[in-house]
Amino acid sequence: MHVHVGCSLTYACPQPTPMLFVLRPSLNTNHYLIEERRYTNPVVPINQYMDSYGNEVWRLVAPTGRLQIKYDGLVALPPTPDLVLPDLPKTPVENLPYDVIIYTLPSRLCPSDLFVNDAWQLFGHVQGGWAQVQAVCDWLHSHIVYGGDGTSSTTAWDAYHQRRGVCRDFAHLGVAFCRALNFPARYVCGYLPDINVPFDPTPMDFHAWFEVYIDGVWCTFDARHNSPRIGRVLIARGRDAIDIAFATVYGSMELLNIQVWADQVDEPLSLSSILGQNGDSYE
Repeated sequence: MHVHVGCSLTYACPQPTPMLFVLRPSLNTNHYLIEERRYTNPVVPINQYMDSYGNEVWRLVAPTGRLQIKYDGLVALPPTPDLVLPDLPKTPVENLPYDVIIYTLPSRLCPSDLFVNDAWQLFGHVQGGWAQVQAVCDWLHSHIVYGGDGTSSTTAWDAYHQRRGVCRDFAHLGVAFCRALNFPARYVCGYLPDINVPFDPTPMDFHAWFEVYIDGVWCTFDARHNSPRIGRVLIARGRDAIDIAFATVYGSMELLNIQVWADQVDEPLSLSSILGQNGDSYE
């Protein structure tokens, strides 16, 4: 299947301001990037690098005034929902690979050490690896209200006590609880189209979910929706949202507008057949 993903971000900058963006679909996953276009107004040089988690980061200096950055990608991926592997056993900590140990440790927005007592009281009786993580998702889906006005500094501990949050908070809570239960868990952001789900009139945004290492496999979990979804297009992975924020600003600026899209399309020949002639001068 094919999914058209992308975003448009517009900022007001009082002075030249360094910025980082994480917007491009990851190449380290099960989807294939067929074609992409990137546009900035005004035109500014963009440098690219890979961070320590394997994510592609764009680096630029926004000029004084308005800056728009726009991205479109055409992605091919399997038309199947998230895998469900209920029989996976939990991997003992002493058997975890060295490169996943970091994902068992607390991070700034996922202070899992604060969750240890509650995590084991709520879920310690659940046997099995997948089953225990699914119990975490079931509890979060039932006890955390979707919504709120959290900020970029809102932690999983804050959302836990407020009993509400957006997808970012659901993902942070899942990560924190799982780390407290000795699972390696990492935060994930991406594009999520509405395929085979009820219509949602809320404007689309970037989506967050989490992955848990169970019996040698990184498995996808989404406590916000708590059901397998079709068409996830992963952008980046990290310890929490700080590692993979869609924009990092080194200074003061105002976000004037944000639009995000992720839509299934009939196998088009190119992005041009989707976008038409919109006047944007893509790279």
